[in-house]
Amino acid sequence: MTAESARNRRGTDGDGESRDLGDSCAGGHCGFVDGDVFQYLIVNPHGGGVRDLLNYGAWGDARNGVKFLESSKGVDFAAAVASDRRWVIVISIIARRVIAFFRKPMEWTGFLVDFVLNLLSENGNFLGLLYNFIRGNVIVPHRDSDTFISTVGHLDGRIDLYKGMNVPDQHDDSAFEQSIVRVELGNRALMDLCIMASKLAYENKKVVRNVVVQHWKMHFVDFYNCWNDYQQERSTQVFMLCDKPVDANLILISFRGTEPFDADDWCTDFDYSWYEIPKLGKVHMGFLEALGLGNRTNTVTFQENLDLDKKKYALASGADASDSEASASTSNEGFGSEMADVTAYYAVRSKLKSLLEEHKNAKFVVTGHSLGGALAILFPTVLVLHEEIEVMQRLLGVYTFGQPRVGDRQLQRFMEEHLDYPYPKYFRVVYCNDVVPRLPYDDRTFLYKHFGICLYYDSWYTEQKMEEEPNRNYFGPRYLIPEHLNAIWELFRGLTMGYTHGPEYKEGWFSILLRVVGLVLPGLSAHSPTEYINSVRLGKEPMFK
Repeated sequence: MTAESARNRRGTDGDGESRDLGDSCAGGHCGFVDGDVFQYLIVNPHGGGVRDLLNYGAWGDARNGVKFLESSKGVDFAAAVASDRRWVIVISIIARRVIAFFRKPMEWTGFLVDFVLNLLSENGNFLGLLYNFIRGNVIVPHRDSDTFISTVGHLDGRIDLYKGMNVPDQHDDSAFEQSIVRVELGNRALMDLCIMASKLAYENKKVVRNVVVQHWKMHFVDFYNCWNDYQQERSTQVFMLCDKPVDANLILISFRGTEPFDADDWCTDFDYSWYEIPKLGKVHMGFLEALGLGNRTNTVTFQENLDLDKKKYALASGADASDSEASASTSNEGFGSEMADVTAYYAVRSKLKSLLEEHKNAKFVVTGHSLGGALAILFPTVLVLHEEIEVMQRLLGVYTFGQPRVGDRQLQRFMEEHLDYPYPKYFRVVYCNDVVPRLPYDDRTFLYKHFGICLYYDSWYTEQKMEEEPNRNYFGPRYLIPEHLNAIWELFRGLTMGYTHGPEYKEGWFSILLRVVGLVLPGLSAHSPTEYINSVRLGKEPMFK
């Protein structure tokens, strides 16, 4: 082996340490770009049986653990990971297998809950439903109508922007526009628009359009229900708006988050699989799949979509992906011509570039809650990777709420170079004991790290600026009792918010029911968008800094 070839067979891990890649490319999955190597680790919860999992979990038999792992770096690396982080992997496998087992019951429960909630709301709650039933005038909800509200929408019924920002003549007020198109710590107007758009992303297209146009008096651009090739379904939703139809100042992109009864979404949050992109770092594989940038059943697709091969990239740019099936196929070049379903990254990128060309003075902001927050930060990350310099110069900011971790420390360093200059553009909002920002696990093997400015709010809605939220991995005996005591306080607070802060903050019975569930699973109830809306609107500086 020559010295040059030896150098080409070495790489850098997520923390910048040199490691020998050796015979790391297994099964033809691993690709080379300018001497760099695309690497991956897949945690497959169904790679072994129950006996394998028992032997691995109870007795630490790495030979059984390897059955659940697939790595481009070979069996030895998988065995080292299986031995070093046994409990993290076991918990991930058990959680994902349990969730997968209840996939259909969760789906049916979701349909039933959505139907019942909308049946009650459209008939004036229980007494109104009873009255309409006696009269034979029961209103039956239709899932795609402009009155059908999601489970998340029923948790928090607020749709108007805060403090009169939705008045009809707001766009004649230059002060309003300046208050929105300004990135600074504590910009309540912009933060409120982002959290409300993040919550609105859970709704169907007709509801989104109605709220944007009728309540916010803004310009609705488009709504995408995008294809996830790994899940083989349209599971990634995103919508776009402008603050006005002509000469807009602001373009907003909002990704939908984890749906409460979607097993695939929750499995993604508990997944520890990563894909390593040269010069960029390790990125959560499930989130890349949700953006439509690859499929773990054929890991070559990640390289095909993320590689800066100029000829392929020019083809992938294509026309507006939402216009036709033909353009959708063009904009998904990395998947091959047989792929006729639009994917999120290419659809949004194409439309964004046309909007920026149309509105010369506009800047754009990206936002999302939960899983949507992960996609919101990964979208500009891939724009940087694809050297979309002109587009990134128009980025106003990224605001995420309850966002899980998306990558390792190398990704952190890479993105901070592009999001911190000349001013910070990435703000990660975390409420108290929300479990999702503590996922996936942050340790020295899986290397998942948060980055960006963390705006942390405690249960009194006191805002603190920090690098990492407290109790970064959530699970631990020292936090167990405080978490449940805090859940009791949150239940009491939810019952009294309407009296202490006004009718706008009064919580409905469904939200209170979630808080009761929070007595057992406090990290779940803390993930509700209600907490994030209240944090933005009621957040206050600490009394003692």
